[in-house]
Amino acid sequence: MMNSKQIEDTLRDYSWMLNEIKRQRQLMDYEGGNLVAQSGIESTLPKAKGGTSDPIALEVIRRDKNSKWLDKLETKVLFIQKRIHLITDEREKAVLECMLDGLSMIAISQHMGLSRRHIYNIKESIVNRIAHFAHSAQDMTNEKRCV
Repeated sequence: MMNSKQIEDTLRDYSWMLNEIKRQRQLMDYEGGNLVAQSGIESTLPKAKGGTSDPIALEVIRRDKNSKWLDKLETKVLFIQKRIHLITDEREKAVLECMLDGLSMIAISQHMGLSRRHIYNIKESIVNRIAHFAHSAQDMTNEKRCV
């Protein structure tokens, strides 16, 4: 579960995280980059100690770390996507959509013809609504576990 600061950060970073998820998925689907295990006599020979001399092993490790990082990004993006429906006020919807599209607070302010302070207040309201629902949903889940 995310706190208000994490929700705010995720809303701000949503656009680039979505783009990075797309990019990483494309890389994973790239056929030419697949790594294959050794077979035959090479697979039975002793391996070098230290691990830094095997570029294939290092690439497998790098891709594994990227996969875990990608899972974290996907979790954050899904958290927001599953709660977009909570925002029902028209101005809040407009600000949220602009944020998800990657616009800065200044750009949103100029786009909507509202002061930056007003846009920040709207953003705070969005974050609070999402956070409140997330906490309520978590509380309900905990109650079900106790029963």
